[in-house]
Amino acid sequence: QVLLVESGGGLVQAGGSLRLSCVASGRTSYNMGWFRLAAGKEREFVAVIHRNGISTRYVDSVKGRFTISRDNAKNTVYLQMNSLKPEDTAVYYCASSGLPWSRIWNPAVGDFDVWGQGTQVTISP
Repeated sequence: QVLLVESGGGLVQAGGSLRLSCVASGRTSYNMGWFRLAAGKEREFVAVIHRNGISTRYVDSVKGRFTISRDNAKNTVYLQMNSLKPEDTAVYYCASSGLPWSRIWNPAVGDFDVWGQGTQVTISP
C-alpha cells in the first residue's frame, strides 16, 4: 500500500517561511510533486522534482520563493516556502507520479496517481 503523509503546515505572517515535508512509504523513488487547493479555486500545480533529486519545475507564481527537494534515503520530499504571501494560503498536497519525467513537462493533477491527505497553510496579511 502506497502512503504519503504531509506535515509542516501552519499559520504564519506574510513574509515568513514554512517547510513542508512528505514522507512516502510503499512506493519510493518516483517523481514527486506538490499541489495546492485554495478556497474557491481548482487544485494548482506548485512544484515537481525528478526522482534523481536534481531536475525541478515550478509554477511561475512561486519561482524564487519556494524550493522543492528530496532525501531519498529518508523517502521524504520537502517544500521550503519563503517570502510567503496571503495568496499562498491553501491546503498543500504531496503527490507521486509513476509517469516518466518527459511526460510531466507541464504537470497536471491527472499525472499523479497517489496523493497525501493535505496540510493547511495559512498566511496572514
